[in-house]
Amino acid sequence: MVTAASDRQRRIEIGRERRLRTRARIIEAAFSLFGEEDGLYTRIEDIADRAGITRPTFYNHFSGMAELRDAVTYEVTHDFLTAVTRTIADLADPRERASAAIRFYLERARQDLEWGRSIINLSANGILFGAETHQQARLTVQEGMADGKFHVPSAAIGRDIVLGISLAAITTIVREDPGEAYPALMVRSILVGLGVASDEADRIVRRPLPLLSSPD
Repeated sequence: MVTAASDRQRRIEIGRERRLRTRARIIEAAFSLFGEEDGLYTRIEDIADRAGITRPTFYNHFSGMAELRDAVTYEVTHDFLTAVTRTIADLADPRERASAAIRFYLERARQDLEWGRSIINLSANGILFGAETHQQARLTVQEGMADGKFHVPSAAIGRDIVLGISLAAITTIVREDPGEAYPALMVRSILVGLGVASDEADRIVRRPLPLLSSPD
């Protein structure tokens, strides 16, 4: 009786592990496809083929592309956002926190073009940069407004300035290689768009980036 129960539990665990491995393979395949230049046009069939599964198996794990995009975006951004948020927490000025956070994202795109392309293609049919980063951008703008550092009509408008320009900047980075100075110049423009004085924006973007913390 005990042996039968143990065997049944073990089979359940094996099934769960197999399911998790298959799900991870689907997400990995989707990320690699979204990270290609024409990744915007990725289909379920393409993902299933690269993951080595059937279309019905795909639907055992995801209801469709919208749910998969959310899952891939989370995998692409969660650990990085955690590391960025932890790193900038020590900066007292919300303008400096915003500046460092945006520069980290733009520099990541410069160093990892596949990551940058995946952000562009995933954002095209979903929430810009994913739900977590989208919310964090709004919170950062709210903090700056509360401290009297950002001057925009609303946190939502400020968030869209940050994320919209950042996404456009990442698009330029992966397509044109605009140079090492480009991220800081774009961040300066974003800060000015948030109501920061030009001379203050210049001072802030000249600050060296802190060492990025581990997300663990």
